[in-house]
Amino acid sequence: MHTEIPFSIPELSSMKRYPEKLYYRGDLGLIHRPKISIVGTRRPNPYTRAITFELSKKLAFSGMIIVSGAAAGVDAIAHQGAGAENTIAVLPSGIDVRYPNANAKLIQAIEQEGLTLTQFEPGFTAREWSFVVRNEVVVALGDALIVAEADIGSGSMRSVEYALEMGKPIYVLPHRLRESAATRQLLADGKATAIDDLDMFVARMSQKGKNAIDDTPFIAYCRNNPTYDEVVVKFPSEIFEAELSGLIEVKNGRVSVV
Repeated sequence: MHTEIPFSIPELSSMKRYPEKLYYRGDLGLIHRPKISIVGTRRPNPYTRAITFELSKKLAFSGMIIVSGAAAGVDAIAHQGAGAENTIAVLPSGIDVRYPNANAKLIQAIEQEGLTLTQFEPGFTAREWSFVVRNEVVVALGDALIVAEADIGSGSMRSVEYALEMGKPIYVLPHRLRESAATRQLLADGKATAIDDLDMFVARMSQKGKNAIDDTPFIAYCRNNPTYDEVVVKFPSEIFEAELSGLIEVKNGRVSVV
């Protein structure tokens, strides 16, 4: 069974182009919950595996929904740590194609207890380019992006590019020398923040999520980093007052909540 999502998802307005169609299986209610995206290498080291699982579990327990791409490695660990009922898997294939096959049982569990979605037609098999397309949706859905471990030039770094374009905050796990060169470079360049204390990070993220539930429509819209022009059209009176009072800031043509 495959069904198209019958409503627009505000978070996806930060994409270069909103998907023409979105197919899903599972609980659409998860779309409306506070979400955080987690990506990383398909071959994580033992440290990354352990911390990613623990972090995902704690974030889910605090009320956050984990968004990832159902791939081998960090993606699968993030889904497993959160539990199928607390996760959204964005697929690089048709909704009826459980890819990769090694994660078929995990994807099936998410279909039944969580949510899987894709913009690809039923029956479509994953291509090299479809992973990049999938990554943009993964990043757009989350309030922030966590990169657990990544090499320079990897697919995870394309996700980072999307996050930077969308104005999403980026967080990484701290790694030793000669490990996860890409995330260490992000820290060196000031493009990411290290998660030095899991419990403090989870508390901060879950409070943001709690605040989001109580947001006004204007603030909720701005949390998705729309362009300034989009906000002016949709909320012409609110934006000027909010900017003057410091509730929002405009950077590189996009609006974010302070």
